[in-house]
Amino acid sequence: MLIGAATSCVLVVDVQERLAPAIHEGVKIVDNASWLIKVAREVDVPVRLTEQYPQGLGHTVPEVRSLVLDEEVLEKIHFSCMASDHIRRELASLGRRQIIVAGTEAHVCVLQSSLALLQEGYEVYLVADAVSSRRPEDTKAALDRMRREGVRIVTREMVAFEWLNRADTEVFRKVMPRFIR
Repeated sequence: MLIGAATSCVLVVDVQERLAPAIHEGVKIVDNASWLIKVAREVDVPVRLTEQYPQGLGHTVPEVRSLVLDEEVLEKIHFSCMASDHIRRELASLGRRQIIVAGTEAHVCVLQSSLALLQEGYEVYLVADAVSSRRPEDTKAALDRMRREGVRIVTREMVAFEWLNRADTEVFRKVMPRFIR
């Protein structure tokens, strides 16, 4: 099953100021989530961010937050984003059945949100190089479990190349420099 730009949206889960410094390879996760959002913008894929209890964990890190509009940030108190009616309604209103998930923590909010999205009938694609937890073993266990439950594990470049679909377009030429670091 390929990921389509017209059928997907990006959901970045809880990449927040007070948690990010404790995340294993946190800088890489922020960079990869930001990269994914930038490519999504180029191919008209909607983006939503969640913030878990921002009064305690702070808001989304500035590098990621600066890439979205205020109305694209969704506050929550449940670990699973789908336990929040306003987030469930917001995702449904987009009319996209493929959800591309990035964020933290892999074994808590990312896992619970991804499994709940599956239960709601979405196709869930977890961007392995844009998710992590405080401890690497928690990330590994979360990815293993999600894979067993039916979440499709991908990388940021897999997502981008599937969105782009072909190399002979203006958007491909515009996005291509992002692939070279």
